[in-house]
Amino acid sequence: MVCALLLCAFPVVVSAQQDTTQKSPRLTVGGYGEAVYSHHFYSDNVFRYTHADRYKDAPSYGRVDIPHTVIMLGYDFGRGWSMGTEIEFEHGGVEAATEKETEETGEFEQEIERGGEVALEQFWVQKRFNPYLNIRAGHIVVPVGMTNNGHTPNMFFGVYRPEGENTIMPCTWHETGLSVWGQVGSWRYEVQLLPSLNSNFFNDAGWVHNGSASPYEFRPANGLSTAARVDWLGIEGLRLSLSGYAGNTFNNDLTTTVYSETSRYYGAKGTVLIGAFDFVYRNRWLSVRGNVDYGHLGDAALISSRNKNQTTMTGNPYPHTTVGASAWDASVEAGVNLLAWNCNVPTGRKLFLFTRYDHYDSFVPAEGMADVQWCERQVVSLGINYYPLREIAIKAEGGVRLLAEQYNDEPFVAVGITWTGFFNR
Repeated sequence: MVCALLLCAFPVVVSAQQDTTQKSPRLTVGGYGEAVYSHHFYSDNVFRYTHADRYKDAPSYGRVDIPHTVIMLGYDFGRGWSMGTEIEFEHGGVEAATEKETEETGEFEQEIERGGEVALEQFWVQKRFNPYLNIRAGHIVVPVGMTNNGHTPNMFFGVYRPEGENTIMPCTWHETGLSVWGQVGSWRYEVQLLPSLNSNFFNDAGWVHNGSASPYEFRPANGLSTAARVDWLGIEGLRLSLSGYAGNTFNNDLTTTVYSETSRYYGAKGTVLIGAFDFVYRNRWLSVRGNVDYGHLGDAALISSRNKNQTTMTGNPYPHTTVGASAWDASVEAGVNLLAWNCNVPTGRKLFLFTRYDHYDSFVPAEGMADVQWCERQVVSLGINYYPLREIAIKAEGGVRLLAEQYNDEPFVAVGITWTGFFNR
């Protein structure tokens, strides 16, 4: 069943949710990947919101993409000690090369032939004491919200990850820190100690999405934050979850600035508070999941002023935009398995007809700040997910992004193929 695949097929990410009595190989090798084609029936010009009337009849455009390709390795050392790693290549990775140009008298040139990212998304060592208390240390996923807790492509219907959470929060959110987790009966908990986000990277289009990034060889950790999650699994096929994050984000950068008592920034903390509820229900016929997220940023007006006035010298990585005092997202998706009635269908083969609705706003202004109205969006889509095998999904989706009336709506279609699995099981 899809339920079993989604909850049990990916132990490096959600190993704490598995049956502790299940026998597994000492070495596990697996991963997941996505290949996508999308066509957008709206302009991709950077001024399409500031001068919407100019781009109302702009030509459409298409894109091919490999959003995520991940290799996962895990090893059980014995006596409760284990490790897990996840190396991710986003959008195909980075193809950099040095070439000798014959057209330019043999001059050597360094070129980026293809954009993308390579990231170490997980690298941790874990000690399992008993089902109730376990400790994990290293680079870990922060399970705040629905998507961060379940980001593999077999855990959502859309061709791309759910847009709202992927916009307002880091996604997939991963930090170097300490996690304590366990399960008591139908309740699973996790509490984490992490470096705080960096308010210098907050912006209007993505709220705190880029706050976990660091362009340096290290992650600034002048302040520490906490994240927590509680799951209730008391009914078969149903999971109800609450999660949250709290931390001060101001001055958590390469260098810290000491502000005098006469400075407008004196005492600013930039406290980020995030609360999230999400649920999943699955049976043979039906799969439904949804979420509601709300986040608040203290001192948003001061942070906006500081970010806009940061140095513009060459190489400065900061976005130089305002940031909202809060952001929110609400979404739901539901799919019906059209092959569930046929008992002769091979195990793992499924065909879901699904619909999805997402409503989010990445910029709710603080008092005295002008609103950025194009940051509030609704996304409605319909599509299919076909699983010829448990590990393979072929996806197709069509939908529209709805904005305020002074902007142009953004229709799209997308198709993709994904895989999720382990090679030694």
